[in-house]
Amino acid sequence: MKIKKGDTVQVLSGNDKGKTGEVLEIIPKTEKVIVKGVNIRKKHVKPRKQGEEGGILSIESAIHSSKLAVVCPKCSKPTRIGYEIDKDEKVRVCRKCGTKIK
Repeated sequence: MKIKKGDTVQVLSGNDKGKTGEVLEIIPKTEKVIVKGVNIRKKHVKPRKQGEEGGILSIESAIHSSKLAVVCPKCSKPTRIGYEIDKDEKVRVCRKCGTKIK
């Protein structure tokens, strides 16, 4: 996957189309990503210990990586990712402006 933890991404399709957020977690086996503030679901939680509170929590659910595009830090636009070899290192590059992405 071309998306890494800590990247800023924009949602391309679905209910949250147009929203941007930071990648919190990546699940490579299913090619899914958890993005902060995107694909929010309600989870009903029962109190497990005495004194603990139950209730309804809002949590981020996983979204497929094909519905996301990395936002370039320089041009601030959603872009595809290319690769270049720089000093024996494979570096991610913005396809629109050519800037290296950490």
